[in-house]
Amino acid sequence: MNRSTEVLVIGGGVTGCGVLFDLAQRGFKTMLVERGALSNGTSGRFHGLLHSGGRYAVKDSDAARECIEENQILRKIMPHCVEDTGGMFVNTPWDPPEHADIFKQACQNVGIPIEEISIPDMLRREPMLNPTIRRAFLVPDGSIETWEACKSLVQSAEEYGAETLLYHKVIDLITQNNRVMGAKVQNVLTGQEFTISTDMVVSAVGAWGGPLAAMANCDVTVYAGKGTMVAMNYRMVNTVINRCGPASDGDILVPVGSVAVIGTTSVRVPDPDSYPIEDWEVEKMMDMGEKIVPAFKHFRALRAWAGVRPLYQETAAGADLRKVTRKYALLDHSTRDGVDGFVTITGGKWTTYRMMAEHTVDLVCQKLGTERPCYTATTVLKHGEARKHFTLGGRLDKLERKELRGQLICECEIVTRPQIEAELEESDSHIINDLRRDLRVGMGPCQGGFCTYRVAGIMHEHKKLSASEANKALVDFLQERWKGVQPVLWGQHLRQFQLDEGIYMGLLGLDKLPLELSGLDSGRRGEVETEGYFEIEE
Repeated sequence: MNRSTEVLVIGGGVTGCGVLFDLAQRGFKTMLVERGALSNGTSGRFHGLLHSGGRYAVKDSDAARECIEENQILRKIMPHCVEDTGGMFVNTPWDPPEHADIFKQACQNVGIPIEEISIPDMLRREPMLNPTIRRAFLVPDGSIETWEACKSLVQSAEEYGAETLLYHKVIDLITQNNRVMGAKVQNVLTGQEFTISTDMVVSAVGAWGGPLAAMANCDVTVYAGKGTMVAMNYRMVNTVINRCGPASDGDILVPVGSVAVIGTTSVRVPDPDSYPIEDWEVEKMMDMGEKIVPAFKHFRALRAWAGVRPLYQETAAGADLRKVTRKYALLDHSTRDGVDGFVTITGGKWTTYRMMAEHTVDLVCQKLGTERPCYTATTVLKHGEARKHFTLGGRLDKLERKELRGQLICECEIVTRPQIEAELEESDSHIINDLRRDLRVGMGPCQGGFCTYRVAGIMHEHKKLSASEANKALVDFLQERWKGVQPVLWGQHLRQFQLDEGIYMGLLGLDKLPLELSGLDSGRRGEVETEGYFEIEE
């Protein structure tokens, strides 16, 4: 089943999806491969911030300019993915007081709209903020729905004939006479392997760019900068709150859906696929949150997770990755490494994905000897009628007015059976995590304790799955929830987890369920491996 295409894009994060759409809109036959779901890597593991550029205005003016320019474009082309929360930079007693004036001037220098407000006005807008804050500035930050954005980019690209292969990983690049001719690809669910022939390969895999480039004998060093975040159970602010001081750990609080996310750390890790969340990182986030919202620790931490920033610079980076630029890098491996048919786009920010994609496709056009204009800055992306951003109060109101009909499956996030069935109707996936990305099922305070077995039952019935296939979907989802819950097991959340343990191990016998194994699992036994489930270290 070997395939061919004109341009092959590797990586299904927002940059890869942006490149796919731009290529397709310019008339290229193009295909994207991603080893997991869309936004499976860094794009799905950040705090959801649509940058105004304020965070970079003082130290990285070029990155700040790129952010504010793209911020204004994204609001127009994907309004269904943007919540216009606004942003606020606050100078707390722990921040240098002189930084406030430096920050204000830096924003003005790069064209970021900025307005200073009084502390009483700040507290009227956000009454939970620390009343000892000295100065406050408004900027046009926002919150972005990354999964919906990537989905919209892919659907828009498909209208121009593009193809997307999810759960497919590149296991080798095919080279001949110092030219990349294609890629060898493996379906990670079935184990099937095939080749894709192409005129050009675009690497948009972020922190994984080094190993992929090595398959073509190119030397690319991308530093993986781990950033750990913690989701709290309450949306304690409705505005993105940044500390107005030098960049540090835990200096941003982002309202996302029904929760608030505190972040982040910055730690270099050797492997972007394997990195622990350290206790000190979670403790630091909780301590720093209290400096912004004094009542922060009275709320419940739901889960912790981390993403790896793809940080690139030609010279060796020092120990402090915060000093590495957040600008993107576009590498032409023909001029750089003597390898044709291969380019890498890396670095940058979620907010600048469209600009990165435009410049990447400009280079592809140049390499393939054609001139085709870019229209992505003015094209509104394809999307459904419903906005993904919501408040629980809004969903509850619809439920009580019977606008949301059917059995209530996820009480925490108010998701009904018809919503789940509608998503299953549109997808061939048997993966509950894909439903989570679309509906937020399992993302509330119980972290899937009460709804996962219900969802697995609906999937079993609707998709005509065997019992063992449904069991595998259930187990895989619970394992992913466990990874994020484990670092925050204390207090009420620990009690919730012990209840979940009783449900799944005591009532449902999770450790006894038979599994349907994929081709990649053929060496494992056909039942749930419970090591790591519901185990709490003393």
